[in-house]
Amino acid sequence: MEDTIFMKIVRREIPAEIVYEDADTLAFLDVKPTTPGHTLVMPKKLAENIFDVEEKDLEAVMRTVRKIAPAVRDAVGAHGVHINSNHGEAAGQLVPHLHFHIIPRLSREEFSNWPQKNYLAGVAAEIAAKIRANLA
Repeated sequence: MEDTIFMKIVRREIPAEIVYEDADTLAFLDVKPTTPGHTLVMPKKLAENIFDVEEKDLEAVMRTVRKIAPAVRDAVGAHGVHINSNHGEAAGQLVPHLHFHIIPRLSREEFSNWPQKNYLAGVAAEIAAKIRANLA
């Protein structure tokens, strides 16, 4: 796992357009952006995803996301940003290193929403009860 493409960027073994760095996090432009300014924010310490990241490392990443998001928005004249993170292969995670996407948006038309569906009767209550049980 130490040889992920993102760890190579941290170690400066491959080039990246780094826009911000502190002791715990790194932010750089995505090489295949959804829109210009598409930025990735990640912890320097390797964690595959939300399921195994240490809380302090996640807090550091979210502080950086909060700092970087308005800078990205303003740099490209966007009206908003989409902040996304995929966790696990089934969710579309391509690099096994926790990271958040900051994607500038000029208009709603350039973003297609996730399809929305209705629960069948009783299913929402059943799933909510299972989630609450897992939290106990």
